[in-house]
Amino acid sequence: MSNVFSFTGTVVRDAEVRYASSGAAILTVTIANNVGFGDKQKTNWVRCNVWGKRAEGQLVNFLKKGQQVFVSGELTLNEYQANDGTTKSNLELNATIIDLVGSKKEGVQQQAPQPRKENHAPVVGDLPYDDDIPF
Repeated sequence: MSNVFSFTGTVVRDAEVRYASSGAAILTVTIANNVGFGDKQKTNWVRCNVWGKRAEGQLVNFLKKGQQVFVSGELTLNEYQANDGTTKSNLELNATIIDLVGSKKEGVQQQAPQPRKENHAPVVGDLPYDDDIPF
C-alpha cells in the first residue's frame, strides 16, 4: 500500500540544513496548509524533510518564509507527551517532491513580460499567414 500525501502551502520560516550523525544531510522546512473556508478554515502545520543530495543542493536558498510550494511525500503522525502531561501530535513528511508554485508574498517585485518582437509575418506552409479573414 502506498502512503503519499500531496499539498500546497506556504513556507512558515526559512529552511535549514543539518547533518545526521551518519553524515547524511537533512533539509527541514515547516509549511502551513490551509483547509476549509470562512469560519471553518483551519491551518495544518507540516514539518517537511528532504534527505541526501537534494538536501545539500540549492533548494535551501529558495525555501524562504512566505514562499508558496507544492509538496509530496510520505506522511507520518507523531504523538508525544507534553510537559503538562497532555498528548500532542505533529505531522511530518519525508518529501520526495518540493516545487515552487508561486512567488514569495512579501517584498517580491515581478517584472512585466516583454512583448515579443517579430520582424516578419509568420509563414504557414509556403504562404505567408494572413489573419485578416474576410468572414
